[in-house]
Amino acid sequence: MKNIYVGNLSYQLSEDELRDAFAQFGEVSSVRIIKDRYTDRSKGFGFVEMPVDSEAETAIQSLNGQDLKGRSLRVNEARPRDDFRPRREFS
Repeated sequence: MKNIYVGNLSYQLSEDELRDAFAQFGEVSSVRIIKDRYTDRSKGFGFVEMPVDSEAETAIQSLNGQDLKGRSLRVNEARPRDDFRPRREFS
């Protein structure tokens, strides 16, 4: 199972449209566009999970830099959450 980060998304892009873009390369198990919790607007990035690693790699290579709804996608394998969000320690 590969978790794929997709950045520079159009704010008007739907999860179904993102799923369709990746589905042309294989099975997609989940799609999530991250939204602001207060305004419910897209933050311009999301995650796609694909169960077959080879299909996921093909999707990453094929879609990275491609135009989708007027925006050039940034696509790569997602890093574990701990790598990009420092833990807060409360005392």
